[in-house]
Formats: sequence, C-alpha cells, structure tokens
Amino acid sequence: MTDQATEILDYKTTELAKPPMSAHLMRWLNVGGSFLALLVIFGLFTFMSGPRFASVANIDKIFRQTAIVGVGAMGMTLIMIAGGIDLSVGSLVALVTVVTAKALQMGYNPWIAAIAGTVAGLVGGAINGTLITMLRVVPFIVTLGTLLIYRGVAEWFAHDQKIDADETILTNLIGTLPPGQKWMIFPPAVWFMLLIVLAMACLLRYTRFGRHAVALGSNELTARLCGIRVPVVKIAVYSVGGMLVGIAGVMQFARLTVGDPTVAVGLELDIIAAVVIGGGSLSGGEGTALGSLIGALIMTVIQTGCSYMGWENHVQLIVTGMIIIIAVTLDRLRHRKTS
Repeated sequence: MTDQATEILDYKTTELAKPPMSAHLMRWLNVGGSFLALLVIFGLFTFMSGPRFASVANIDKIFRQTAIVGVGAMGMTLIMIAGGIDLSVGSLVALVTVVTAKALQMGYNPWIAAIAGTVAGLVGGAINGTLITMLRVVPFIVTLGTLLIYRGVAEWFAHDQKIDADETILTNLIGTLPPGQKWMIFPPAVWFMLLIVLAMACLLRYTRFGRHAVALGSNELTARLCGIRVPVVKIAVYSVGGMLVGIAGVMQFARLTVGDPTVAVGLELDIIAAVVIGGGSLSGGEGTALGSLIGALIMTVIQTGCSYMGWENHVQLIVTGMIIIIAVTLDRLRHRKTS
C-alpha cells in the first residue's frame, strides 16, 4: 500500500471512529453520571454503616478488591467497543492461576511464572478471536463454548485440585502493605491497574489500532469498505483482551496464593456489568477506560457495603443481579434515544 493510500485509509477510519459532538457530550455525561453514582452509593453506605466505611483502611480494601475486575474490565472495554463480548474471562482467569502456580511449583522465577500466566491469557484470547473470525459465529456463542473449554483445561491441568505454591514476591502484589511500604499508599496491583487504565485510554484515543477498533464496533461493514482488515483487528482485539485477563489472573493468584481451577465463576458478569455501568455499550462503538474503572469501583463498593451491613450472600447476589439488569436497560434506553 502506498503512503498516499495509507493516509487516505487513516483519514477515513479516523472520521468513522470519530463520534459527533453530541456523542462526545453523551460520553462525558455517562462517565460523569457513573462517577456521581459512585459518590452517592459510597455516601449511602457510609451513612448506613458509619464512618468506618469511609476509613482509609476500607478505601484501600476497596481499591485492592477492584484491581482484578478493573484490569479485566479494560480488556472487556476494548472487546465491547469493537462490537464483541467475551464470556470466557472467568474460566480464563482460573486457568491463569493454575498455570502460574504450576510454573512456581516447577521452580521457575516468580516473574517468569507471571509471564507464563499472562501468555496463557493472551493465547486464550487469541483463540477466541480466531474462532470468531474463521467460523463467523457470533462472539456470544464462541466464548460461551470456550468458557467451558478453558474451565475444563484448568481442571485437567490441575488434576481437579488446587495447586499450592510457596510464597513469593507475587503474593505481595495485592495484599495489605507492610509498615515499611506504607509510602506506596496502595499495593502494586492497584498501581498496575491505574497504569493499565491510562494505557487503554491512550490506545483508544491516540492509536490507529484504537481507531480501527472503534470503527469496527460502530459499523463493521463500513469499516471493511474503508479498508480496515477486520479479521486482523478482531483477533488483535481479543488477544489484547486475553492478555489483560492474564494479568488479572496473576492478580487473582496473588490474592489466593494457590492455583484454583474452580475460582472466578461468574467473574465475567461483574466485568461486563462494570463496562456497561461505566457507559460502554453492548452494541459496540462506545466505552471509555475511565468509565469502566468507575463501573468496577461501583461494583466493589456495593459488595463491600453489603458485607459491612451484614447482609447475607443471597442478598448480595440479588443486588448485583439487579444492577446488571438496570445497567443493560439504561444501555438500551440510551440507544433508543439516539436512534
């Protein structure tokens, strides 16, 4: 492709991915509304459970518990912006914890084990993208299938039991900071999450790949006519999403300190809900990294608040389910008004 043709392609895809002013305003209203909802929910639980809910220790706990969903939500944000969805992330997180623990058990360096887990996530995401592209089957069905496959592989690899591993530097990624490291404010996992949020925001806004992903989710046929290599972008989107799920899986291992093939059941629902609450659309073409982070924080604040109030687990499940329904309903209402 000549330089002139490349410039024309970039211009067309930039215009296709560029939302109108009303969409810009709606995007910021969505993020602002989500942030306002976060403040209201946090204030409500503080009022009901007392000042201890707003303590520094509890805020630190909320951020630590958000790290896994927050990182996973960044990958899901990219996937949903591109018009896809991934139901396999919970199973993939379980597989990553098993791979990480197995690598440590075999005597590998902790960071090599973490890389192995991240690569496992990337490979899982690439397989999703490849199957969706080659089979031309909707992402919902493909990832529903790989949800079962990855869970089965995790159980097979772990011989249907947890894999214990000696404590390493990885186990300190998401735990409470020791007295000598309080200057960090948050543990490394939280800082990793914030850096990933920033990186995803820059990728979506300033890179050709990000523009192509937005264009793909806005109108796949038009994106194809503009010269975007749709299969390549799809596979790349799911690969990046899988890599981020791999990082989330390493964080999950750090929290559990074992490789558990039964962990993270239903995590995909929390991640999808976080993206939708943050202004992402199930129809594709919409979503922001910051909004998804706020959505993940809302989910964690509600779960933590329910625990503070002493509500039983079934109440938490009902509340979480209601939030998912409300988030999807609001997404549909937004599109009905703009159509």
